[in-house]
Amino acid sequence: MAESTPAPPPVSGLSLAGSTPYTISAADNARVCKLVGVEPDADGNAHPIFFYIATQVGMGMSVAGLCAACEFDVEKGPLLASSKTEFPGPLRIGVPYDVRGEILSLTRKPSRKLGVIDLLEYQLRLHEAGGEVVLKTTHVWVLPRGMIA
Repeated sequence: MAESTPAPPPVSGLSLAGSTPYTISAADNARVCKLVGVEPDADGNAHPIFFYIATQVGMGMSVAGLCAACEFDVEKGPLLASSKTEFPGPLRIGVPYDVRGEILSLTRKPSRKLGVIDLLEYQLRLHEAGGEVVLKTTHVWVLPRGMIA
């Protein structure tokens, strides 16, 4: 990477906390289950794919807003590089979850195929009303910058 390549914007620590709780409705869960060809859980547990839906929809900004905070145009196509999710507890239908999280890092690197890229790492958590974490997910996105002068 050339010495003149500017550093990425200083976004580490930026809060991604949502302003309103996210609740998985029975109807939404039934639709998701139908789409993936499974029956809804009789015990009131939501389909695990809500790890992604609830955190992304419930975080404090849109995907476009997250990209904008990183000075990246969402129209250029962020790429999901990795995702790691932990489920300390089950996701339940009808339970309001607070979405909390933050940007962990934004690292600029050279790429042989894409020119310059930024690796955006952020974490989102679902908390029950008492504060207990029932889900923690960490995503790494590639933000292709191309050639930077």
